Amino acid sequence: MSRIENAHQMKSLALAYMGDTVHDLYVREHLLRKGTIRPQDLHQSAVRFVSAGAQAYVAKRWVEEGTLCEKETAVFRRGKNAKSGSIPKNTDVLTYRFATAFEAVLGYLYLEGGEDRLAELVQGAISAIEEKEGI
Repeated sequence: MSRIENAHQMKSLALAYMGDTVHDLYVREHLLRKGTIRPQDLHQSAVRFVSAGAQAYVAKRWVEEGTLCEKETAVFRRGKNAKSGSIPKNTDVLTYRFATAFEAVLGYLYLEGGEDRLAELVQGAISAIEEKEGI
């Protein structure tokens, strides 16, 4: 993946848009690698990882544990403060903002070419959700 030089200057919602897709891809690959999930159950299993609630849970852990570096924290803060036109019906504003921050960081790392760090954060997120869900 070629690096986008000005990824840090992109709008937070654009970074979150990319991060949502990247996270979904990692989760789908993870589920397929496990091989224990029936094909008809893949979507339902993926939702446990990619829901706003799951993403917000991981994002709050990042904050509590000081996981993010200075640049990532700046992107996170911008993502959390981004104003989108609408909030999904099945979540509250604060959860949605933390989920957007989570996605913005992943989008930023992907576009900056930080594949190793991206993989580290996503694998940590997957492990955190599996631990929380008892998977």
